Amino acid sequence: LGVRALSSGPHADINVLIMGPPGGGKGTISKRLKKDFGFTHLSSGDMLRAQVEKDTPLGREAIKYMSNGDLVPDDVMSNLVMAELSHHSGRVLLDGFPRTLNQTLELEGKVHIDMVLNLDVPSEEIVERISDRWIHAHSGRVYSYSFNPPAREGLDDETGEPLIRREDDEPAKVRHRLDDYDHLTRPLLSHFADLGILHTFDGENYPELVRQNRRSDAIYTDLKPLVKARLDRLP
Repeated sequence: LGVRALSSGPHADINVLIMGPPGGGKGTISKRLKKDFGFTHLSSGDMLRAQVEKDTPLGREAIKYMSNGDLVPDDVMSNLVMAELSHHSGRVLLDGFPRTLNQTLELEGKVHIDMVLNLDVPSEEIVERISDRWIHAHSGRVYSYSFNPPAREGLDDETGEPLIRREDDEPAKVRHRLDDYDHLTRPLLSHFADLGILHTFDGENYPELVRQNRRSDAIYTDLKPLVKARLDRLP
């Protein structure tokens, strides 16, 4: 079943992809879109981590790739995401999928894609930021000692539980993921541009925010009005 066949929510159906290199701020922007416009945010990374935490067969298969910073195979990801999509309708924001041409073709065969938001963030900026990233495992809350430190070192603000750094957040593994993205996923941008649905944001219209390590704020300043205008045109 495609997403459109299941609509029953208060908003007209629109399916939006958010793309960009791993660690480029997709999660941050997605949370803002969810808050401001009522999107349902479906993150392929969150789906995978949930499967790993539950120690499901899919999770055990996926961790073999994730622990090395490799992309999970197309068939595993496609099955997971398509199953999740079938439960949602209305304003859907898909984050982290598709990552390959095969995944793209399978998605387009089942779901109409209305809009693609591409975050264009420099690789070395991502490496520096991710290697400074600490996570509260159960909630997914993210901290950085450079610009968003926890109130108490090493502890989650809400629960007081220990923070961890994911094994795949080591700099060498981050660079490996960025190389995979450049090879497999970046070419998809041309495909979406040809369809006339690609919109790219780099934050450079607001250099002061970028200098303050607030590129996501700079990007969202441009991205938000474009999304609002697109939603305002829906019937």
